[in-house]
Amino acid sequence: MTRSALPALVGVVAVLTASACSLAPAADDSTQTLVVGYQSKTINTVTAGTLLRAKGFLEKRLAAVGKFHVDWQDFDTGAPITSGMLAGKIQIGSMGDYPLLINGSRAQANPDTETSMLSVTGSSARGSLNSVVVAPGSPLQHLTDLRGKRISASVGSAGHGTVVTALSRAGVAGHDYTVINQQPQVGASALESGQIDALAQFVAWPGLLVQQGKARLLYDGGELGTPTLHGVVANTKYAASNPAVIRAFLEAQLDATDFQREHPLDAAQEVAKASGLPAEVVYQYNGPGGTDPNPSLTAPLIGALKSDVPYLRSIGQFGATLDIDRFVDPKPLADAQAAHGGFHYDANTPPPSPTSEIWFDGATTTETFPDATALIRTLAGTGRKVKAAYVSDVLTGTRWYADRSLWLRDGATLVPFAGPDARDRYRVEHPGAIPVDYRTLLEEARR
Repeated sequence: MTRSALPALVGVVAVLTASACSLAPAADDSTQTLVVGYQSKTINTVTAGTLLRAKGFLEKRLAAVGKFHVDWQDFDTGAPITSGMLAGKIQIGSMGDYPLLINGSRAQANPDTETSMLSVTGSSARGSLNSVVVAPGSPLQHLTDLRGKRISASVGSAGHGTVVTALSRAGVAGHDYTVINQQPQVGASALESGQIDALAQFVAWPGLLVQQGKARLLYDGGELGTPTLHGVVANTKYAASNPAVIRAFLEAQLDATDFQREHPLDAAQEVAKASGLPAEVVYQYNGPGGTDPNPSLTAPLIGALKSDVPYLRSIGQFGATLDIDRFVDPKPLADAQAAHGGFHYDANTPPPSPTSEIWFDGATTTETFPDATALIRTLAGTGRKVKAAYVSDVLTGTRWYADRSLWLRDGATLVPFAGPDARDRYRVEHPGAIPVDYRTLLEEARR
């Protein structure tokens, strides 16, 4: 067994052990146990996990169905959730697009373990925010610099898929670099200690490391222009036998989605308290222009799942052919929407618009600006303590930290970019644009 396989094995053992304990007899025979697998630090799943749990929405919805105990089981990746579902220990889980497909493919072998995808928890139309980062002082400046390098990734995850797909498009073959299969936190430590050259991970790990000053963004998935998503998967047999429970779960997810849409800053702080992530990092992903929380199973997202299959086959992670149109079941969400009332999400629901924002320390709301130039001028002139400031990449729309962005001065306009690829493309079309660092921008604006 390789050292890189150990984290995955530990995760599998943990889920089976934890699940076995969770199914001990409840206080009385009338109480049913619902086991939900989630990832507290995976920002794109909070409406079916961290935020859902923190607000108690599921327990409130289930109270109308019967007497339930919800056993919340927290994991770092989707793989151990799938292991738990295959063992019949977890009824509902949330995970990213690649793990969802692996889940469906492996679970379909047995009618008792077969699963169905019921909703989306978060998506990006361009694949933004699954990223590749390097150490702050790394000499690597472009994606193609990863030739001959060691890259940490959770094999089969959205972060792994991002770097493999991006390198393939850039003409870098799989044998030209080495992928080290590691859990996100293990890879983060390996990057900091210099054991690896780059880390390719899903949200919120890249943003967390960059915000902490432990990494620099080398490549953002928004460059791929391909939709990515996270979603909810449930045991098909359990869902058919317990439609009221599934409806309660999906209505609770809608409750959480509404809360995040209406109170994004409060939602970010709730997730921060529950997950241990900094609130500034959570809001970077879940604020306006970050992850789209629309739960609808839209045609572009289903199409993206179908397009993911060749990649999974290429890395040996995809077994039996999965009928994705059968795997994706939109009816339970439609029923929950009808019962839920209020705001209705569908394919025509617009994603949150990107904004330039400052979160002042102690403020209960952020301040928005018409563009990044106005934001920089305000930052330069304020005496207030700034908790965080956010801008959007002008080409990809990726929401990023203002102080970690790459900036160009194009005449009187200040133009931000999340990563070097978009910046370099912009300079080809705007040869007069001049690179300028963040501190210099602020100093110039103060004059």
